[in-house]
Amino acid sequence: MDDLIFRMLPLKKQGYCCSQILILLALEEQGKTNPDLVRAMGGLCWGVAMSGEICGALSGGACLLSLYTAKGEENDRQDDRYASMMADFAAWFHTKIAAEYGGIRCDDILARYPDKSICATLVSATYEKVMEILVAYGIDPIRGKID
Repeated sequence: MDDLIFRMLPLKKQGYCCSQILILLALEEQGKTNPDLVRAMGGLCWGVAMSGEICGALSGGACLLSLYTAKGEENDRQDDRYASMMADFAAWFHTKIAAEYGGIRCDDILARYPDKSICATLVSATYEKVMEILVAYGIDPIRGKID
């Protein structure tokens, strides 16, 4: 079994959804906790507000990229590469995930996989892609910017 999936299983059993799991994995890598952020990510579960709309892996992945690159405090500055990184991520999700799994909407994906068996694969692939994008742009997922 893939190591990432193995790390995700206990989180799923604890009742976390896709978007929360993405953030929990990153916080774990950083040696941090942030219950408020994890709770807030719950709003993206099951297609944003449980609406079946945008897949939580897509919206959660965008939040994950933002965790590393967006403005977070008054004296912070959004990373200049933010828009490019988001565009890369969105393009990947549309060409890879949507094409393979039936769309970017939670309901469309679950129409093909009503037992939610594909969700772990989507979350794992999303996490790995976000980490790949971060590294490609010179950001260490554990320590932050390295360039």
